[in-house]
Amino acid sequence: MSTEAILSGSPAPRQSLSITTGRDRARRTKQWLAFMMLRGAILVVAAALVVIVGFLLVNGISSLSLSFLTEAPRNNMTEGGIWPCILGTLLLSLGAMAVALPLGVASAIYLHEYALPGRLMRVIRLGVNNLAGVPSVVFGLFGLGLFVTAMGLGVSLAAGWLTLGALCLPVIIGTTEEALRSVPATYREASLALGGTKWQTIWRVVLPSALPGILTGSILGISRAAGETAAIMFTAAVFYTPKMPNSIFSDVMALPYHIYVLATAGTEIEKTRPIQYGTALVLIALVLGMNLFAIILRAWLQRRGHR
Repeated sequence: MSTEAILSGSPAPRQSLSITTGRDRARRTKQWLAFMMLRGAILVVAAALVVIVGFLLVNGISSLSLSFLTEAPRNNMTEGGIWPCILGTLLLSLGAMAVALPLGVASAIYLHEYALPGRLMRVIRLGVNNLAGVPSVVFGLFGLGLFVTAMGLGVSLAAGWLTLGALCLPVIIGTTEEALRSVPATYREASLALGGTKWQTIWRVVLPSALPGILTGSILGISRAAGETAAIMFTAAVFYTPKMPNSIFSDVMALPYHIYVLATAGTEIEKTRPIQYGTALVLIALVLGMNLFAIILRAWLQRRGHR
């Protein structure tokens, strides 16, 4: 505004105000469009989930019963239940996490807390990231060649645990590194300033703070391990076994492989359609239950850490 305009008391020019208003309107429009796109993406994902679960419910709810959940298959798997498959899936998932979680957390601690930055570390991290995208059938063939054949474990729980553990390892390493990276450096500095050693700082300060993020990696690992078919069809799962597993060298039935067998290699595929859909529903519920337990545990640890 000019000096003459101020002295005369004339109103200020409105050109700059109109330009500012136009820019604000444009920014608000872009923000509205971005939010609408994000809401649309969420709606598409939610709709797909509802359609899939609804389809399984409509076609498989008739198969669900107490006997279906507690009995073994019979009459060429056209009758009976899926209890051996449920037990085998639980054993494979929990065993895989028992193998992968300690190794993954220890590897992430070394990479983030001890290893010096350089070309070798960049190559290692690139390899870990690439392994996370390798198809599960490749891990299955790797487990067949190493654990089943070379190590002589045969088709067994032990071979399945090691194969699924290798499958989950890259995801756990990546998420654990991110969790460690999120811990403020001041926590480490305060611990070291009070006389703590490097390991004491990691064990008593860094890991408790990063534990909720580490559990996020375990949730993703459990989900992947429970739903894998290709990785276990060569190493742990069998078409049918009348025996319950009694050692780590026993073979098992598993829900995802059972669905695959009924849908592709069964003697009466059309007759077992309701059983296929019912088994898929049980698998979804099982994965959801394990994930829910891990999420509740993570939330409890977060609340405990904030006290």
